[in-house]
Amino acid sequence: MRGFYIGRFQPYHNGHQHMVEEIIEEVDELVLGIGSADASHTVRNPFTAGERVMMVTKSVAPLDLTTYVVPIEDIDRNSVWVSHVRSMSPAFDVAYSNNPLVVQLFREAGVEVRGSPMYNRDELEGTELRERMRVGDRWEHLVPDPVVEVVHAVGGIERLRRVADTDANGDEAAVEAAEAAADEGGPDA
Repeated sequence: MRGFYIGRFQPYHNGHQHMVEEIIEEVDELVLGIGSADASHTVRNPFTAGERVMMVTKSVAPLDLTTYVVPIEDIDRNSVWVSHVRSMSPAFDVAYSNNPLVVQLFREAGVEVRGSPMYNRDELEGTELRERMRVGDRWEHLVPDPVVEVVHAVGGIERLRRVADTDANGDEAAVEAAEAAADEGGPDA
């Protein structure tokens, strides 16, 4: 049986790795979808699809499982999103997600969906990790070692700091407003 697990993986972290380790107990092969593959160089999406493919591929390599890492670009029509995913991915039998919208869309399309308990969600959340990177707090222990290597190799910390820089001269409220605008697909997205 082949499973499908999608995430933005900005960056791929230990919570994602924990979910993959749970999923491999149930499937023979796993497709890992790199969501929002068209987005990069923003506070919310600092890493390119290719960089995220490297993070995920290198992190899951030691696992005893055949994996396929597939970039999935965003489309602005939820009603056809599952068809879009299917067109970009090897066929799969079950999808794994804890995202309520993703669960709903797959279920409406007749795809079995399974979730898993969130793992250490206080620290293992993309926004928290990116903020730690931006301000220079410890983050390396929250991601698999290959992710640390990729982030450093591509200059990810410096990029995140530059894209977070605003005309407000580092004003925290301005940085939060820019990230909120990106979340809504605003001009800073």
